[in-house]
This record gives sequence, structure tokens and C-alpha cells, in this order.
Amino acid sequence: MFRELMNTSERTEEVFEKAEELLEVELRPESPLRHRLNVELEELRSLEIKS
Repeated sequence: MFRELMNTSERTEEVFEKAEELLEVELRPESPLRHRLNVELEELRSLEIKS
């Protein structure tokens, strides 16, 4: 599901919020994967803002 959200051509703020929600629900707060994906989400969000 996370991958599907991020593979869309239109990454709106709503898509980013859904992805963050999914991480919160599916992964424990101390999970290294959750941390890494959150960092990647922030990077993608900043790239979208710049374009």
C-alpha cells in the first residue's frame, strides 16, 4: 500500500498524509524502517514543493 501511494504521478499533501498515517498504524515507533521511510517521505515532500 505504501509503495502504491508513492508510485502515483500526483503526490499531493493528501497522499503524503495517507502515507504517514499508514506508517504510524503499521510500524512501531522504534522501528528503523519507520524512521527511514519517514525520512524518505520528507525528502519526497521537499522535492514536490520545489517542483
